[in-house]
Amino acid sequence: MEPSFFDSFLHSPSASSYTRIRRPPMPIAHLTLELRIEAAQSLKDRRQVLRSLKDRLRSAFNISVAEIDPTDLWQTATLGVVAISSSRDYLTGLMKQVESAATRIANNHGAEITDSFVDFLD
Repeated sequence: MEPSFFDSFLHSPSASSYTRIRRPPMPIAHLTLELRIEAAQSLKDRRQVLRSLKDRLRSAFNISVAEIDPTDLWQTATLGVVAISSSRDYLTGLMKQVESAATRIANNHGAEITDSFVDFLD
């Protein structure tokens, strides 16, 4: 097999073989939050609650937040929260903090988190 263009950067002129750099896999945490928005009387109310929740979580933590399983039902929503780090312990603590903050923010906006669960990809 012929070396690729990028492998040539790893080649040492004095060595007769190619050196491959191996990095340990970085864990990815995925938190799923299922919400019930009792105060929502329209899709506009629903969007307002979700936008506020997503914006506050993003500004407080170094995470990505998006609505998953989009639906036109006014009073339900599912959010996905993702973070990556070199430490699984850090991610576990971070996801607990995010869940706690999300519960507090949702309650302040007339919503509640009905279910949540965390998955890790290693």
